[in-house]
Amino acid sequence: MTAARALVLEKKMELSLREIDLPLDVGPGKVKIAVHTVGVCGSDVHYYTHGKIGPFVVEKPMVLGHEAAGTVTEVGAGVTHLKVGDRVCMEPGVPDPNSRASQLGLYNVDPAVTFWATPPDHGCLTPHVVHPAQYTFRLPDNVSFAEGAMVEPFAVGLQAASKAHIQPGDLGVVIGAGPIGTMVALAALAGGCAQVIVADLMQEKLDIAARYSGIVPVNIREEPLVDAVNRISEGWGADVVFEASGAPKAFETLMQLPRPGGRCVLVGMPVDPVPFDVSAAAVREISFATVFRYAHQYPRAIAMFASGKVDLKPLITETFGFEQSIAAFERAAEGRPADVKLQIRME
Repeated sequence: MTAARALVLEKKMELSLREIDLPLDVGPGKVKIAVHTVGVCGSDVHYYTHGKIGPFVVEKPMVLGHEAAGTVTEVGAGVTHLKVGDRVCMEPGVPDPNSRASQLGLYNVDPAVTFWATPPDHGCLTPHVVHPAQYTFRLPDNVSFAEGAMVEPFAVGLQAASKAHIQPGDLGVVIGAGPIGTMVALAALAGGCAQVIVADLMQEKLDIAARYSGIVPVNIREEPLVDAVNRISEGWGADVVFEASGAPKAFETLMQLPRPGGRCVLVGMPVDPVPFDVSAAAVREISFATVFRYAHQYPRAIAMFASGKVDLKPLITETFGFEQSIAAFERAAEGRPADVKLQIRME
Protein backbone atom coordinates (compact mmCIF):
# COMPACT_ATOMS: atom_id res chain seq x y z
CA MET A 1 0.00 0.00 0.00
CA THR A 2 1.11 3.55 -0.75
CA ALA A 3 -0.25 6.75 0.75
CA ALA A 4 -1.76 8.95 -1.96
CA ARG A 5 -3.90 12.07 -2.02
CA ALA A 6 -7.45 11.35 -3.13
CA LEU A 7 -11.04 12.51 -3.01
CA VAL A 8 -12.48 10.37 -0.23
CA LEU A 9 -16.11 9.83 0.63
CA GLU A 10 -15.84 9.49 4.40
CA LYS A 11 -19.54 8.79 4.84
CA LYS A 12 -22.85 10.07 3.52
CA MET A 13 -22.58 13.82 2.72
CA GLU A 14 -18.97 14.06 3.93
CA LEU A 15 -16.08 14.42 1.45
CA SER A 16 -12.43 15.17 2.06
CA LEU A 17 -9.25 15.59 0.03
CA ARG A 18 -6.64 13.70 2.00
CA GLU A 19 -4.05 10.94 1.90
CA ILE A 20 -5.25 7.36 1.98
CA ASP A 21 -3.46 4.04 1.49
CA LEU A 22 -3.98 2.64 -2.01
CA PRO A 23 -2.57 -0.39 -3.86
CA LEU A 24 -0.09 1.14 -6.31
CA ASP A 25 2.39 -1.70 -6.89
CA VAL A 26 2.55 -2.73 -10.55
CA GLY A 27 2.29 -6.50 -10.82
CA PRO A 28 2.29 -8.74 -13.88
CA GLY A 29 -0.36 -7.87 -16.44
CA LYS A 30 -0.96 -4.44 -14.94
CA VAL A 31 -0.07 -0.84 -15.76
CA LYS A 32 0.31 2.30 -13.70
CA ILE A 33 -1.48 5.36 -15.02
CA ALA A 34 -1.14 9.05 -14.23
CA VAL A 35 -4.78 10.08 -14.14
CA HIS A 36 -5.57 13.19 -16.19
CA THR A 37 -9.37 13.58 -16.33
CA VAL A 38 -12.19 12.02 -14.31
CA GLY A 39 -15.91 12.46 -14.97
CA VAL A 40 -18.39 12.99 -12.16
CA CYS A 41 -21.00 10.26 -12.56
CA GLY A 42 -24.49 10.12 -11.13
CA SER A 43 -23.61 6.98 -9.18
CA ASP A 44 -20.68 8.78 -7.52
CA VAL A 45 -23.03 11.58 -6.55
CA HIS A 46 -25.62 9.10 -5.29
CA TYR A 47 -23.08 7.50 -2.97
CA TYR A 48 -22.22 11.00 -1.75
CA THR A 49 -25.83 12.06 -1.11
CA HIS A 50 -27.33 8.73 -0.01
CA GLY A 51 -24.40 6.60 1.13
CA LYS A 52 -25.61 3.59 -0.82
CA ILE A 53 -27.02 2.27 -4.08
CA GLY A 54 -29.17 -0.79 -3.59
CA PRO A 55 -27.09 -3.45 -1.82
CA PHE A 56 -23.85 -1.44 -2.17
CA VAL A 57 -23.41 0.50 1.06
CA VAL A 58 -20.54 2.83 1.98
CA GLU A 59 -19.40 1.37 5.29
CA LYS A 60 -15.86 2.78 5.32
CA PRO A 61 -14.00 5.63 3.55
CA MET A 62 -13.96 5.16 -0.22
CA VAL A 63 -12.19 6.99 -3.04
CA LEU A 64 -14.71 8.16 -5.65
CA GLY A 65 -14.52 8.26 -9.45
CA HIS A 66 -14.72 5.69 -12.23
CA GLU A 67 -14.80 7.59 -15.56
CA ALA A 68 -11.13 8.21 -16.30
CA ALA A 69 -8.37 8.78 -18.81
CA GLY A 70 -4.64 9.31 -18.32
CA THR A 71 -1.11 8.35 -19.35
CA VAL A 72 0.72 5.07 -18.77
CA THR A 73 3.76 5.62 -16.55
CA GLU A 74 4.80 2.03 -15.77
CA VAL A 75 4.18 -1.34 -17.41
CA GLY A 76 4.09 -4.67 -15.61
CA ALA A 77 5.53 -7.96 -16.80
CA GLY A 78 3.73 -9.59 -19.70
CA VAL A 79 2.09 -6.42 -21.02
CA THR A 80 2.85 -6.00 -24.71
CA HIS A 81 0.07 -3.82 -26.16
CA LEU A 82 0.80 -0.76 -24.01
CA LYS A 83 3.96 1.24 -23.32
CA VAL A 84 5.01 4.15 -21.11
CA GLY A 85 3.63 7.39 -22.55
CA ASP A 86 0.50 5.88 -24.08
CA ARG A 87 -2.64 7.94 -23.57
CA VAL A 88 -5.38 5.62 -22.33
CA CYS A 89 -8.81 5.26 -20.82
CA MET A 90 -9.71 2.55 -18.37
CA GLU A 91 -12.71 0.27 -18.11
CA PRO A 92 -13.52 0.39 -14.38
CA GLY A 93 -15.08 -3.06 -13.98
CA VAL A 94 -12.70 -6.02 -13.64
CA PRO A 95 -14.26 -9.50 -13.55
CA ASP A 96 -12.90 -12.87 -12.52
CA PRO A 97 -11.52 -14.17 -15.85
CA ASN A 98 -12.32 -17.74 -14.82
CA SER A 99 -15.97 -17.16 -13.92
CA ARG A 100 -18.74 -18.72 -15.99
CA ALA A 101 -20.05 -15.24 -16.84
CA SER A 102 -16.67 -14.17 -18.20
CA GLN A 103 -16.28 -17.36 -20.18
CA LEU A 104 -19.64 -16.65 -21.79
CA GLY A 105 -18.54 -13.09 -22.62
CA LEU A 106 -20.94 -11.63 -20.06
CA TYR A 107 -18.24 -10.31 -17.78
CA ASN A 108 -20.28 -7.25 -16.76
CA VAL A 109 -22.68 -9.50 -14.82
CA ASP A 110 -19.97 -11.58 -13.17
CA PRO A 111 -20.92 -11.63 -9.46
CA ALA A 112 -17.22 -11.36 -8.60
CA VAL A 113 -16.61 -8.18 -10.64
CA THR A 114 -14.81 -5.36 -8.87
CA PHE A 115 -15.75 -1.87 -10.01
CA TRP A 116 -14.08 1.44 -9.21
CA ALA A 117 -15.93 3.47 -6.57
CA THR A 118 -18.40 0.69 -5.77
CA PRO A 119 -18.15 -0.38 -2.12
CA PRO A 120 -15.80 -1.74 -0.95
CA ASP A 121 -13.54 -0.87 -3.93
CA HIS A 122 -11.77 2.46 -4.26
CA GLY A 123 -12.18 4.64 -7.34
CA CYS A 124 -9.76 6.69 -9.43
CA LEU A 125 -9.98 10.28 -8.16
CA THR A 126 -6.33 10.19 -7.17
CA PRO A 127 -3.20 11.13 -9.15
CA HIS A 128 -2.16 7.54 -9.97
CA VAL A 129 -3.92 4.19 -10.32
CA VAL A 130 -2.80 0.67 -11.11
CA HIS A 131 -5.13 -1.22 -13.43
CA PRO A 132 -5.19 -4.48 -15.43
CA ALA A 133 -3.77 -3.86 -18.89
CA GLN A 134 -6.55 -5.99 -20.37
CA TYR A 135 -9.05 -3.30 -19.36
CA THR A 136 -6.87 -0.34 -20.37
CA PHE A 137 -7.34 1.05 -23.88
CA ARG A 138 -5.06 3.32 -25.92
CA LEU A 139 -6.61 6.57 -27.14
CA PRO A 140 -6.04 7.73 -30.73
CA ASP A 141 -4.14 10.99 -31.11
CA ASN A 142 -7.29 12.90 -32.09
CA VAL A 143 -9.24 11.82 -29.00
CA SER A 144 -8.67 14.09 -26.00
CA PHE A 145 -8.39 13.05 -22.35
CA ALA A 146 -11.77 14.70 -21.75
CA GLU A 147 -13.32 12.53 -24.44
CA GLY A 148 -11.47 9.50 -23.08
CA ALA A 149 -13.20 10.05 -19.75
CA MET A 150 -16.54 10.05 -21.62
CA VAL A 151 -15.98 6.57 -23.04
CA GLU A 152 -17.31 4.95 -19.86
CA PRO A 153 -20.79 6.54 -19.88
CA PHE A 154 -21.04 6.28 -23.68
CA ALA A 155 -20.32 2.56 -23.39
CA VAL A 156 -23.62 2.27 -21.50
CA GLY A 157 -25.35 3.86 -24.49
CA LEU A 158 -23.67 1.43 -26.87
CA GLN A 159 -24.66 -1.51 -24.67
CA ALA A 160 -28.27 -0.33 -24.80
CA ALA A 161 -28.19 0.21 -28.56
CA SER A 162 -26.72 -3.25 -29.13
CA LYS A 163 -29.47 -4.81 -27.01
CA ALA A 164 -32.12 -3.02 -29.09
CA HIS A 165 -31.27 -4.83 -32.35
CA ILE A 166 -31.80 -1.60 -34.28
CA GLN A 167 -32.61 -1.79 -37.98
CA PRO A 168 -31.67 1.02 -40.40
CA GLY A 169 -34.36 3.69 -40.39
CA ASP A 170 -35.91 2.74 -37.06
CA LEU A 171 -37.74 5.26 -34.91
CA GLY A 172 -36.37 5.29 -31.37
CA VAL A 173 -37.60 6.76 -28.12
CA VAL A 174 -35.46 7.58 -25.09
CA ILE A 175 -37.15 8.41 -21.79
CA GLY A 176 -34.84 10.69 -19.83
CA ALA A 177 -32.50 13.39 -21.15
CA GLY A 178 -29.80 13.07 -18.52
CA PRO A 179 -26.22 12.19 -19.48
CA ILE A 180 -26.98 8.50 -19.98
CA GLY A 181 -30.25 9.13 -21.81
CA THR A 182 -28.59 11.54 -24.22
CA MET A 183 -25.75 9.11 -24.85
CA VAL A 184 -28.23 6.30 -25.44
CA ALA A 185 -29.93 8.49 -28.03
CA LEU A 186 -26.64 9.24 -29.79
CA ALA A 187 -25.71 5.56 -29.77
CA ALA A 188 -29.12 4.68 -31.21
CA LEU A 189 -28.64 7.20 -34.02
CA ALA A 190 -25.17 5.87 -34.73
CA GLY A 191 -26.61 2.35 -34.71
CA GLY A 192 -29.11 3.11 -37.45
CA CYS A 193 -32.13 4.96 -36.06
CA ALA A 194 -33.38 7.65 -38.43
CA GLN A 195 -34.87 9.64 -35.57
CA VAL A 196 -34.81 9.38 -31.80
CA ILE A 197 -37.45 11.06 -29.67
CA VAL A 198 -35.95 12.17 -26.34
CA ALA A 199 -38.45 12.91 -23.57
CA ASP A 200 -37.91 14.74 -20.31
CA LEU A 201 -39.48 17.25 -17.92
CA MET A 202 -36.54 19.68 -18.04
CA GLN A 203 -36.44 21.89 -21.12
CA GLU A 204 -32.80 22.83 -20.47
CA LYS A 205 -31.69 19.22 -20.86
CA LEU A 206 -33.86 18.76 -23.94
CA ASP A 207 -32.30 21.86 -25.50
CA ILE A 208 -28.84 20.31 -25.09
CA ALA A 209 -29.93 17.00 -26.61
CA ALA A 210 -31.64 18.82 -29.48
CA ARG A 211 -28.30 20.23 -30.66
CA TYR A 212 -27.72 16.86 -32.30
CA SER A 213 -29.24 16.15 -35.69
CA GLY A 214 -31.81 13.38 -35.57
CA ILE A 215 -32.94 14.00 -31.98
CA VAL A 216 -36.54 15.15 -31.54
CA PRO A 217 -37.08 16.68 -28.08
CA VAL A 218 -40.41 16.23 -26.32
CA ASN A 219 -41.20 18.09 -23.11
CA ILE A 220 -43.69 15.82 -21.39
CA ARG A 221 -44.98 18.75 -19.34
CA GLU A 222 -46.35 20.12 -22.60
CA GLU A 223 -47.24 16.98 -24.56
CA PRO A 224 -47.76 13.43 -23.29
CA LEU A 225 -45.08 11.16 -24.68
CA VAL A 226 -47.64 8.67 -26.00
CA ASP A 227 -49.25 11.47 -28.04
CA ALA A 228 -45.89 12.60 -29.40
CA VAL A 229 -44.92 9.07 -30.43
CA ASN A 230 -48.27 8.50 -32.12
CA ARG A 231 -48.00 11.85 -33.91
CA ILE A 232 -44.51 11.22 -35.22
CA SER A 233 -45.08 7.55 -36.07
CA GLU A 234 -48.55 8.16 -37.54
CA GLY A 235 -50.10 5.94 -34.89
CA TRP A 236 -47.81 2.93 -35.43
CA GLY A 237 -45.48 3.35 -32.45
CA ALA A 238 -41.70 3.34 -32.01
CA ASP A 239 -39.51 0.50 -33.18
CA VAL A 240 -37.28 0.67 -30.10
CA VAL A 241 -37.88 2.31 -26.72
CA PHE A 242 -35.17 2.97 -24.14
CA GLU A 243 -36.20 3.71 -20.55
CA ALA A 244 -33.26 5.71 -19.19
CA SER A 245 -34.82 7.72 -16.38
CA GLY A 246 -35.48 5.09 -13.73
CA ALA A 247 -38.66 7.01 -12.87
CA PRO A 248 -41.50 4.72 -11.73
CA LYS A 249 -44.05 6.93 -13.54
CA ALA A 250 -42.39 6.11 -16.87
CA PHE A 251 -43.62 2.53 -16.57
CA GLU A 252 -47.26 3.62 -16.42
CA THR A 253 -47.37 4.25 -20.18
CA LEU A 254 -44.28 2.32 -21.32
CA MET A 255 -46.29 -0.43 -23.05
CA GLN A 256 -48.10 2.15 -25.19
CA LEU A 257 -44.92 3.42 -26.85
CA PRO A 258 -43.54 0.51 -28.94
CA ARG A 259 -45.12 -0.66 -32.17
CA PRO A 260 -46.47 -4.22 -32.35
CA GLY A 261 -43.42 -6.47 -32.19
CA GLY A 262 -41.29 -3.56 -30.93
CA ARG A 263 -38.57 -3.73 -28.32
CA CYS A 264 -38.01 -2.04 -24.96
CA VAL A 265 -34.55 -1.71 -23.43
CA LEU A 266 -34.51 -0.91 -19.72
CA VAL A 267 -31.46 1.19 -18.84
CA GLY A 268 -32.59 3.22 -15.82
CA MET A 269 -32.90 1.53 -12.45
CA PRO A 270 -35.92 2.45 -10.32
CA VAL A 271 -35.18 2.57 -6.62
CA ASP A 272 -38.23 0.44 -5.83
CA PRO A 273 -40.09 -2.27 -7.78
CA VAL A 274 -42.43 -0.98 -10.49
CA PRO A 275 -45.67 -2.46 -11.93
CA PHE A 276 -45.27 -4.45 -15.14
CA ASP A 277 -48.30 -5.12 -17.34
CA VAL A 278 -47.50 -8.51 -18.83
CA SER A 279 -50.77 -8.76 -20.76
CA ALA A 280 -50.28 -5.40 -22.48
CA ALA A 281 -46.82 -6.51 -23.59
CA ALA A 282 -47.94 -10.00 -24.62
CA VAL A 283 -50.84 -9.00 -26.89
CA ARG A 284 -48.42 -6.88 -28.96
CA GLU A 285 -45.45 -9.24 -28.57
CA ILE A 286 -43.23 -6.51 -27.17
CA SER A 287 -39.81 -7.87 -26.23
CA PHE A 288 -37.59 -6.60 -23.47
CA ALA A 289 -33.90 -6.36 -22.71
CA THR A 290 -32.05 -5.01 -19.70
CA VAL A 291 -28.72 -3.25 -19.36
CA PHE A 292 -26.20 -3.44 -16.54
CA ARG A 293 -23.11 -1.39 -17.33
CA TYR A 294 -21.54 -2.80 -20.54
CA ALA A 295 -19.32 -5.47 -22.03
CA HIS A 296 -17.00 -5.30 -25.06
CA GLN A 297 -18.02 -1.71 -25.84
CA TYR A 298 -14.86 0.32 -25.12
CA PRO A 299 -13.11 -0.37 -28.47
CA ARG A 300 -16.30 0.51 -30.33
CA ALA A 301 -16.77 3.76 -28.41
CA ILE A 302 -13.17 4.83 -28.97
CA ALA A 303 -13.41 4.05 -32.69
CA MET A 304 -16.56 6.14 -32.97
CA PHE A 305 -14.94 9.10 -31.24
CA ALA A 306 -11.85 8.84 -33.44
CA SER A 307 -13.87 8.69 -36.66
CA GLY A 308 -15.98 11.71 -35.73
CA LYS A 309 -19.14 9.60 -35.85
CA VAL A 310 -19.98 10.74 -32.32
CA ASP A 311 -18.97 14.04 -30.69
CA LEU A 312 -19.61 14.24 -26.96
CA LYS A 313 -17.61 17.41 -26.31
CA PRO A 314 -20.78 19.57 -26.24
CA LEU A 315 -21.99 17.53 -23.26
CA ILE A 316 -19.05 18.57 -21.05
CA THR A 317 -20.51 21.42 -19.03
CA GLU A 318 -17.56 22.44 -16.85
CA THR A 319 -14.14 21.20 -15.75
CA PHE A 320 -12.80 21.56 -12.20
CA GLY A 321 -9.26 21.20 -10.87
CA PHE A 322 -8.42 18.32 -8.54
CA GLU A 323 -8.26 20.67 -5.56
CA GLN A 324 -11.84 21.74 -6.45
CA SER A 325 -13.13 18.17 -6.39
CA ILE A 326 -15.39 18.72 -3.39
CA ALA A 327 -16.91 21.78 -5.07
CA ALA A 328 -17.47 19.71 -8.22
CA PHE A 329 -19.45 17.13 -6.26
CA GLU A 330 -21.42 19.77 -4.41
CA ARG A 331 -22.28 21.31 -7.78
CA ALA A 332 -23.29 17.93 -9.19
CA ALA A 333 -25.50 17.25 -6.16
CA GLU A 334 -27.42 20.47 -6.91
CA GLY A 335 -28.69 18.90 -10.11
CA ARG A 336 -28.65 22.08 -12.17
CA PRO A 337 -30.89 21.61 -15.21
CA ALA A 338 -28.28 22.85 -17.70
CA ASP A 339 -25.50 20.60 -16.35
CA VAL A 340 -24.81 17.41 -18.30
CA LYS A 341 -21.29 16.23 -17.52
CA LEU A 342 -18.90 17.76 -15.00
CA GLN A 343 -15.28 16.66 -15.10
CA ILE A 344 -12.25 16.95 -12.83
CA ARG A 345 -8.79 17.48 -14.30
CA MET A 346 -6.09 16.05 -12.11
CA GLU A 347 -3.13 17.95 -13.60
